[in-house]
Amino acid sequence: MKITDANVLRVNLSNGDISRSELNIDLLKTYFGGRGLASKILIDEIAPDVDPFSPDNKLILATGLLTGLAGPTTGRYMAITKSPLTGTIASSNSGGFFGPELRKAGYFMIIIEGKSEKPVYISIKDDNVVLKDASEVWGSDSHVTTDKLVEESGDKKAKVCCVGPAGEKLSRIAAIMNDKDRAAGRSGVGAVMGSKNLKAIVVRGTGSLEMAEKEKFREVARAKTKMAKEDGVAGEGLPALGTKVLDNIINQAGLYPTKNFQYDTFAAVDEVCGEALVEKKYLSKNKACFSCPIACGRFCILPDGSKGEGPEYETGWAYGADCGVSDLFAIVKSNFICNELGLDTISAGCTIATAMELYEKGYIPKEDLENGPALNFGNSEAIVYYTQKMGLREGKLGNLLAEGSYRMAEAYGHPELSMTVKRQELPAYDPRGVQGHGLQYATSNRGGCHVRGYMISPEVLGYPEKLESQQLEGKPQWVKIFQDLTAVIDSLGFCLFSSFPFGADDYTELLNAATGFNMSTDEVMAVGERIWNMERKFNIKAGILPEEDTLPERFFNEPIPDGPQKGVVSKMRELLPEYYKLRGWDEKGYVPE
Repeated sequence: MKITDANVLRVNLSNGDISRSELNIDLLKTYFGGRGLASKILIDEIAPDVDPFSPDNKLILATGLLTGLAGPTTGRYMAITKSPLTGTIASSNSGGFFGPELRKAGYFMIIIEGKSEKPVYISIKDDNVVLKDASEVWGSDSHVTTDKLVEESGDKKAKVCCVGPAGEKLSRIAAIMNDKDRAAGRSGVGAVMGSKNLKAIVVRGTGSLEMAEKEKFREVARAKTKMAKEDGVAGEGLPALGTKVLDNIINQAGLYPTKNFQYDTFAAVDEVCGEALVEKKYLSKNKACFSCPIACGRFCILPDGSKGEGPEYETGWAYGADCGVSDLFAIVKSNFICNELGLDTISAGCTIATAMELYEKGYIPKEDLENGPALNFGNSEAIVYYTQKMGLREGKLGNLLAEGSYRMAEAYGHPELSMTVKRQELPAYDPRGVQGHGLQYATSNRGGCHVRGYMISPEVLGYPEKLESQQLEGKPQWVKIFQDLTAVIDSLGFCLFSSFPFGADDYTELLNAATGFNMSTDEVMAVGERIWNMERKFNIKAGILPEEDTLPERFFNEPIPDGPQKGVVSKMRELLPEYYKLRGWDEKGYVPE
């Protein structure tokens, strides 16, 4: 099949209807695939005010336009829905091998509608698509579910995406897991899948993808792969230490949030960093996603015999410095529990960090712990214990933690202690110390997020050029460019890490060789801008108004108290008017019709 054969599988869980259709080439040129095209379809088909847990909400699993090709990092897919955590449009990205397998089966995306009366899973073997009873795996973790369903399929090459108990129990921070430990992690997409009584999707494809210019694409892909292998981050740092190569870099820059963003350096960073993972011999091997020369994945085995992928930088930070914990064993163990139960590791760790600050300030009474360990910063027993409680919604506090940090803190009367934007937990970079990244946090279309415009690249790592982190001039323009480019990357099916060696021209060259579209770089970037504005319009119609383009008050009112960035606060509000102007929105942040 041609790479531009955009076959769509539609499954209605309410009545069991399964149908196929094909998208026209104009839609592909306008939105590409993945995040862009799936968001367009979702926005066209659901009401902005739909309850995320209603059968009327839809869940779309969509590959990128180039997903499944033998190009550098072309293994990604997106989960698109309305978020139960933020109320915004949710689009969560994952790698591994599930997305490419879906393409090989002949499908560009799966649109999941309605709600099944009982637990089911979707079985896909090329043209053979059926709904099957999932009662035997309902309640099982992602590892058990994957193993059982692969065995049931009769084909060891089958790939599985599923929800764990957290998704079944509608935790607003639940992830969709694929290949056991790969996660479409953020925005609560797993809870939407669980709300539909859909446990899993099992796919096996035997087809292949044809490019417009096969030899040209191979030539271009080889050149880009060489660029990736020779890049300092993609070719050296990430393969050597994974994303945890960042721990010491960010800590030394004074941006490493500690104890729920109360401080910005962590004295015990050497005990929890990427180097420590190697030195303690927890790291067993590297793992790569489909067609990836970077191989940043970590497969770890703990002394107690538990094993799995991770932790990533964000996970290690959320359970480490953000919770004040220096016990690497407990951090890795918590990560494994998140993967098995199907939790977003960033939101899970940050929610426990928020609970620790609430507890230490006397806002969570001791009786609410129900004989569990004390929620003090630094308590390694607590992060393991409460992650389990959170994923299973056990006890009063476990139930509240499963709602995410904002709703949990709100229940105790102090939502200001939740370090979130639009109710989604912020990741591992303090916005006071990186002014452009702070603007990106505030304006992200899916709430607190670092992968919608990774301004850490220029402000800390020097990609594609070094910007002074406290500089304000020019930052709104940089944020817009990074946000638009990320929308392109998400829609083509590349990994964000490819943006270290690649720029917009590189993605355009790969796109044109694969599809024959013959687009200019400006036209490609215009697609990214179109996607961003489309998401923004939906969010506003859904009630997420421009007033929410902000950060927690802590970042404006409390200067960083320690480290090389001591004394600084966020100046995001000074940057916002210029950002709106560059976007072509009105002065209040509304997108013209």
